[in-house]
Amino acid sequence: MTTDTSTLGATDAGAARAAALRTLDVLVGEWTVSGSGGLTGEVRYEWMEGGGFLVQHVDLRQPGETTRGVEYIGFDEASGELRSHFFAASGEILEYTYRVDGDLLTIWFGGTDSPARFDGRFSEDGRVNEGAWQWPGGGYVSTMTRLAGSRGL
Repeated sequence: MTTDTSTLGATDAGAARAAALRTLDVLVGEWTVSGSGGLTGEVRYEWMEGGGFLVQHVDLRQPGETTRGVEYIGFDEASGELRSHFFAASGEILEYTYRVDGDLLTIWFGGTDSPARFDGRFSEDGRVNEGAWQWPGGGYVSTMTRLAGSRGL
């Protein structure tokens, strides 16, 4: 008797995708953002219909600069990582890699070998994430606070 293994790889890949995406549940909801240099703004994370991507809507302000756009975060099977594309209102397209490990959120600009990254820790109740973006020669502190009544945890 033989066993058809043609769907095992697809099932394993689907399980890996689902498990990786579920780590992003901690982000779902509406957040205010504040930080050094006068950074203020709002972000909203929601699942795309079907659950294949987490979508982030961004509206950030700093003196002399506004960043607005939409980011799609999904599972990249080739790398086994959560990768994203951010589409800025200015026309830029940026790529990031996400990882949630326990209470630590890490976001790299580009791939995990990038020196530009954000490390932020969630509070015990999941309502605050405090951290900093760092890159060679610079960086800034950032705090996200979940809005009261916001969907999420």
